[in-house]
Amino acid sequence: MAEAKDNPKHSKNAHMGSRSYRYRAFSVHVFTASGAAIAFLSLTAAIEHQMGLAFAWLGLALLVDGIDGSFARAWAVKTYAPQLSGDVLDLVVDYVTYVFVPAVILLMSGIYPHWLLATQGAIIVLSAALYFASNTMKTDDYWFRGFPAVWNLVVFLILVFNPPAIIATVAVIGLALAQASNFTFVHPVRVKMLRPLTLTLLVVWSGAGILAIVEDMKVDPTTQWVLGLIGFYFLVLGLLRREKQSAA
Repeated sequence: MAEAKDNPKHSKNAHMGSRSYRYRAFSVHVFTASGAAIAFLSLTAAIEHQMGLAFAWLGLALLVDGIDGSFARAWAVKTYAPQLSGDVLDLVVDYVTYVFVPAVILLMSGIYPHWLLATQGAIIVLSAALYFASNTMKTDDYWFRGFPAVWNLVVFLILVFNPPAIIATVAVIGLALAQASNFTFVHPVRVKMLRPLTLTLLVVWSGAGILAIVEDMKVDPTTQWVLGLIGFYFLVLGLLRREKQSAA
């Protein structure tokens, strides 16, 4: 065994293997960071008033965010690429894709007076910046504590339903305040309660969302109903969790 360890060829192979692990781990950071580049493409589409395309890019960014963690764990990123913080990188990209770009999309939509859209956008980016700094963002059973700043979905639904300005404004203010609340919101993948139903409805909602994007946000009534009812289901799950805890 000692001879094998002292063998130059063995040492070289071990060094090459270690290098390949480092390159592979670093590639995960690059993959996560690609979400920021995708967000920039969404931003350019919004500036050109191509809202369907803007949300298509955000959908791709959402996919990247959904799978990069699996690669990070499988390829031991914290061990082989510790020079970068995956947690910080993930937060930076999430703020851009979940908050900042959606706020700009809302501004560029022109569905309300410019000053009102600018005010709504300012509320979104300010409140979400504070939320992203929270140290108590999740409960021990993986629920989000407070509205989880998924403003990309909120802006998407505003453009799908195009409600009166007062309703949209109240919704934005209410959800901004809810980020600082103790009300819990479901993590659709990690929360165990009603997980099969939640995942099934998530797939259906995603299909309806893709259809809305294909229709360039000019959504038919059936798709609106699907998006609205399933969205309502995700909201009320927090109430069901509270009732379950009270009963226990």
